[in-house]
Amino acid sequence: MRREELYLRDICEAADSISRFILGLDVVGFKESELIGSAVVQKLAVIGEAAARVSADVRSRHPEIPWAEIIAFRNILVHAYFGIDWSVVWLAASKQVPVLRCQVASVLSAEFDSPVG
Repeated sequence: MRREELYLRDICEAADSISRFILGLDVVGFKESELIGSAVVQKLAVIGEAAARVSADVRSRHPEIPWAEIIAFRNILVHAYFGIDWSVVWLAASKQVPVLRCQVASVLSAEFDSPVG
């Protein structure tokens, strides 16, 4: 079994990838790129999967992170792929993921004394 710290690091790494993928794009450019959209969805799925593997104990100590919503969003992305609302994906990628990345980095620091670069 992987150490829980690694799941939190997976979230930060996926968030960093999303930020690189969408750098310089607006919502129109994002929606026009099937490649970038697919890459972002894959990384959002990684974030959701990793969040689901973080223990309930750690999640309960960090209620500022919307763990259940992150996990539910992953399930929607994976199971309803052809019904994805790309505006919602853009909002998640451009606004919510950077905030989540900061929150998870704080959890890593607080719980594991393990800062993320």
